[in-house]
Amino acid sequence: MRVDRQDLRRHLAALAATQSGYFSAAQAVGVGYSYQAQKFHVDRGNWIRVDRGLFRLPEWPVGPHDDLVRWSLWARGRAVVSHESALAVHELGEANPSAVHLLVPANFRSTAAGVVLHRGAVDEHDIWEHEGFRVTSPLRTLLDVAASHLDLDQLASALADARAKDPTLEQTIIRRARELGPRAATRLQRALQMAPAA
Repeated sequence: MRVDRQDLRRHLAALAATQSGYFSAAQAVGVGYSYQAQKFHVDRGNWIRVDRGLFRLPEWPVGPHDDLVRWSLWARGRAVVSHESALAVHELGEANPSAVHLLVPANFRSTAAGVVLHRGAVDEHDIWEHEGFRVTSPLRTLLDVAASHLDLDQLASALADARAKDPTLEQTIIRRARELGPRAATRLQRALQMAPAA
């Protein structure tokens, strides 16, 4: 059976459009590109090889969260953008992480330079879908960074921004602080006291 190359390109472009121009080797196979065809397209410059088994269409414009899409694909859909990276996505505080923070299952084994992995589970109601990646909700993000080593001033700044966006969030944060250990709950309480009221 003859393969319509234009149809393959359209399908791949439609998939890449939902992922900032990125796609995995497995996704390309699913569209209909053999591994041999993938090598051909990289060699011809039709695709850019970003990492092992990860490609990008060369004409795709750079977006604000491209790195998060890339690392989510690297994690094969098993990661959720979290902690300081999620603060940046939600525009809470002044987080400008030098590495990408991902929350992954306990049995996740891959590692990479420039990625900080946090192991644990996250409930579906604490996950928001973003274009090309999943991210922890603002509430879950604040709880995660309260339990991390984020500077208390930065945590207070993030809480102040969250409070300004959703005045009801503070009561939920206080209720859910019980899920945290005593250290994190104390940090959260102190940061809430430091955060200026909206």
